[in-house]
Amino acid sequence: MDFLQKMKYVPEKLRINQYDLVCALNVSYAMVNRWENSKNKPVRMAQVVFNDFCTIRFDESEDK
Repeated sequence: MDFLQKMKYVPEKLRINQYDLVCALNVSYAMVNRWENSKNKPVRMAQVVFNDFCTIRFDESEDK
């Protein structure tokens, strides 16, 4: 799954809104929108933070 697919899949699967994602990644709404619309590709560090966020949140959701 590439980054764009993850950006669409993760919020839906975790039932979070864009605000939660923006806060978790510590980026702006505009940046997330650019990623979702393929206008910008995230830097490597942003991808690492996003992947860490996904790992933690999916682990938490499985514990419930």
